[in-house]
Amino acid sequence: MESSKQDLLRHIPSVDAVLQQTEAAWHAAGVPRRILVEAVRAAVAHARQLVASEPAVSSDKQSLRDTIVDQVNRRVQAAAGPHYRKAINATGIILHTALGRAVLPARAIRQIQEELSGYSLVQVDVATGKRSKRDERIEWLLQQLTGAEAATVVNNNAAATVVVLSTVAAGREVIVSRGQLVEIGGSFRLPDVMAAAGAKLVEVGTTNKTHLRDYERAITENTAAILRVHPSNYKISGFTAEVPLAPLVQLGHARGLVVIDDVGAGPLVDFSRFGFAPEPTLPESVRTGADLITSSADKLIGGSQGGIILGRAPLVQAVRKNPLARIVRPGKLTLAALEATLTLFLDESLALREVPTLRMLSRGPAELGEQAERIAQAVAQRVPGEPVSVVDGCSQMGSGSLPTQELPTRLVSVTAPSVSPQELARRLRQLNPPVFVRVHKGQVLLDPRTLLEGEEAEVEESLVTVLTAGE
Repeated sequence: MESSKQDLLRHIPSVDAVLQQTEAAWHAAGVPRRILVEAVRAAVAHARQLVASEPAVSSDKQSLRDTIVDQVNRRVQAAAGPHYRKAINATGIILHTALGRAVLPARAIRQIQEELSGYSLVQVDVATGKRSKRDERIEWLLQQLTGAEAATVVNNNAAATVVVLSTVAAGREVIVSRGQLVEIGGSFRLPDVMAAAGAKLVEVGTTNKTHLRDYERAITENTAAILRVHPSNYKISGFTAEVPLAPLVQLGHARGLVVIDDVGAGPLVDFSRFGFAPEPTLPESVRTGADLITSSADKLIGGSQGGIILGRAPLVQAVRKNPLARIVRPGKLTLAALEATLTLFLDESLALREVPTLRMLSRGPAELGEQAERIAQAVAQRVPGEPVSVVDGCSQMGSGSLPTQELPTRLVSVTAPSVSPQELARRLRQLNPPVFVRVHKGQVLLDPRTLLEGEEAEVEESLVTVLTAGE
């Protein structure tokens, strides 16, 4: 056996030999030589490791060479192709953080492609030729949609919170209910965000109950603001109490404090029409009288990643002048995509049709059931004997939005007797484009709610591919 291994090791081609065999084709495809060299080195090293470690290996030297070349091709394809590329979301999680959260409206994509492919208007007044506000159009749209006196935008809601607190409360106290001390994705915690802004956190109330008197007792001469945080990524139920925004506004204004409302996911429309419990909206917060309001632009608004800041004009202007605002300002791609998305909301019926997040939410179980049945039947016809069925299930909003609230849906259930559900899900992820699904109770589950136009046929083909692999 040892002599067989030594014989195979001697016949493993050198890096240069493999390069000579593969370089011409990959050069013609425009692949940088550095990527190819690294792929060849890794493939040859893998072959040596395989031969040395396996208790029994094939004596077919040609097969070994073919395996090396196949490894090279796989590694080159993985390294040379874009990492940020299309994926199919069949999980039913509408705002899937790992898959880029909200799907941008087609109008936003067109605007980026058509208007920003060269030089573009970002920060100049065409009438005067002078420098203008980069967020001028975004401000106008948000004024129209929310009734706010002024508005600006930064690169995410955490940044919005930091720059707002840094502007109005640096070195001073900010009162927050204990039940609202949230932790967002990536282990970012509100107390840490406040510390980064230079604000001193003053906790009031308890985890489950906070009363107006708790806020009143906590106010001192060093208090700058009251911060209300909508806990959009969790729910506290049972024996609970929290203070609505209106009494906090009354208290804050009576005591000369800035009232900040972090709305979180930041809807512009009432989501109760989709079967969800009522959620605070940006227009409601403005009407209630909050001085500064922050929210995400890429969650329930369905736009590009950004952090929206609304409020009284003098305060928003002060935020703009904060040096941190420049550090966290968005680029032209974000601004263009957000502009296109917000423009759709000027006609709510148009937004419901064209903003993918809203369109996904509006799909009912009957429509979803029809699509699930089409997928299941198409797969069953091409792969007879494989258990493919349609079952009841629930979709989720995701990304810390509308927690514990689910939407009824119909799911395609796939079970392959010869393949574990985890392996089946892995095979689907390895396809181009990768298909992401749920695995639950021994089943691979696909939710048509999060499939985009044209993806139904791709999903069918993907399922057939992985179910027939190895046949």
